[in-house]
Order: sequence, then structure tokens, then C-alpha cells
Amino acid sequence: MIELRKPYVLFVGDVAKPLHAKTGFGIRDWARDACLGQFRLSDQAADLGLPDLDVATAVRQGAGSLVVAVAPVGGQIPAAWHAALIAAARGGLDIVSGMHTRLADVPGLADAAKAAGARLIDVRVPPAGITTATGRKRTGRRVLTVGTDCALGKKYTALALTRALRDAGADVDFRATGQTGIIIAGAGIPMDAVVSDFIAGAAEALSPDADENHWDVIEGQGAIHHPAFAGVTLGIIHGSQPDVLVLCHEPGRTHFHSMTGFPLRSLTEVAETCLAAARVTNPAARLGAVSLNTAQLDDAACADALARASEEMGVPAFDPMRTSMDRAVASILGRPHD
Repeated sequence: MIELRKPYVLFVGDVAKPLHAKTGFGIRDWARDACLGQFRLSDQAADLGLPDLDVATAVRQGAGSLVVAVAPVGGQIPAAWHAALIAAARGGLDIVSGMHTRLADVPGLADAAKAAGARLIDVRVPPAGITTATGRKRTGRRVLTVGTDCALGKKYTALALTRALRDAGADVDFRATGQTGIIIAGAGIPMDAVVSDFIAGAAEALSPDADENHWDVIEGQGAIHHPAFAGVTLGIIHGSQPDVLVLCHEPGRTHFHSMTGFPLRSLTEVAETCLAAARVTNPAARLGAVSLNTAQLDDAACADALARASEEMGVPAFDPMRTSMDRAVASILGRPHD
């Protein structure tokens, strides 16, 4: 797996729009203890609310990695950033990026990193040595988030569940499968960059044998009925061997994101399809809860949507950013929840 050196300095560069700095805000929100500060090239750059640090101060304070924490349109690393990245590498900081530009393609950066013993880590490049799946049942317990569509809350649900399970006394780890999740967790495998034959094997490697009472919460990707991204979903389901699925959905979304010709399937159909796939490698897989992204709903509409989802699916429903997760956690752990 990719493993990152903490603490982080989040590099904002000269990106001014907060939306383009959403990676940084996500890291700040979910891995605040790992964030030493931010490095901005101007006062007009987006402010993550972290201490402003230059390279020398960051090195002196023990930073491990400079993380490119922005995602501007096109995903390219502009020439205006090169000097700052090279200075950080010369200072011995690992440089971490999920951008489309490979770090080694930044002129002078590889030489600076080599001279200082620093690493260049492109988060979207999977580790070497991933094998095909074995299908062997592993020890330990696993929760996997799945969804009716992409980009509706599988990562946030997995992170919130990890926190809630830990608060309930469970021994639990978050297992990241996407670039932002990997930076938040400090380790993981970017599943969307793994060759298709090896996705299930990567999911097996991501969540290895563990104590029988240990839980891994695995961040899902794609959607099982998605015309473009169902493949990564299926591979993760098979390789994860989940004991429990948590189904994620955004009320009011009727078609796949950016694919208006393809309507979403019902919660019931998605759950049944995902469970059938999960039972290929874990016959005991079950649905534990439904997670709804109700950010666009008022309180009354949120409560109504949760009640309807819970009644339809026969499991607790929650919004990980807005409502109690106690009943969902009890359901996942197999405890009474009514």
C-alpha cells in the first residue's frame, strides 16, 4: 500500500476558489491531527484555517510531507508552483500529489528529492506487486460503503462510521480506496488506477487478515449499475469480502451524475445486486444501514427521507453529517438497535 509520512503541510499554491481546494478542506476536516499547517503562495489563495508555514518553518517543526491539497480544473501542476515544490523537496519533505501531472515531470523536482532523500508520491499510481484475488476468506470483520451513484458520500460515510464505531468501543480502521481518502488515512490503494484484473486482489491486500473482533471500514468507489464505473465497484465488493454493506444515496437524485440518459435504480435493487455480488466471496454478507446525503433538504424533509429509507430497506438510516449514527452502529455490530 501507499504509505504517507506525517504530519502534513497542505500546499494551496495560488488557488483562490475554495471549491478547487476541497481536497485540502477534506484533509483538514477528517485528519486535523495530521495537519501541521498550510503553505500558500499569496494571501489571496484559499485559506484552510491552518497556520501559514514556509518551507523552513515546516521542516523545523517536523513536517513529513508537503501535500498538494488542491484540484484546479485540468489537474495540472503550473510552472508557478515549481520553485515551491523544489524547495520543499530540498528541505527533505516528501511531496504528495493526486494531480494528473506526475511529480517526476516537474523539471528539477526529482533531482532535488533524490539529493535530500525525499520521496515523490503520486497518489494516483498504485503500488507494485498487486496480485489477482484468491477468494480466500480472511479473518476479521469488514464494512463496505456502496452507493446508488458516484460522488454522493461513500467516503464521508466510511470516515464517519469509522469514528462512530471507535466511539462505540470497536477496534476499527478506515481503509482508503481513493486519492483524498488515502491522504486522509495516510495509506491505501487508488482503486481507479488499478488494472481491472487486479482490483479484487488489491482489495484483498488493502484489508488483510485481522483479529476476529477487528473491523475495517472500506471506502467504496463507483456504483454497481453505473454504465462507466461498475467494474471498480464489483472488484472492490469481491475482494473486500464485506460482512456488512452500508448503502449510500442522495435523495432527489434521479439519474447518474452527468449521465442524464441513465436513471438511478431503486435502493432495493441496488442493495440486492450488491448483496448478490458480496455473497460470491462472503455468503454471510448483509445490509447494515442506509446512509443518506440530505444536504439539500430541510430538517423535516431530512427526517421524512430517513424514515422512508429505513422502512423500505428494514435497516437504520442516517445522515453521517447531520444525524445520530447510534442505531446504524448497533446494526453493523449486530446489537439490538430498536
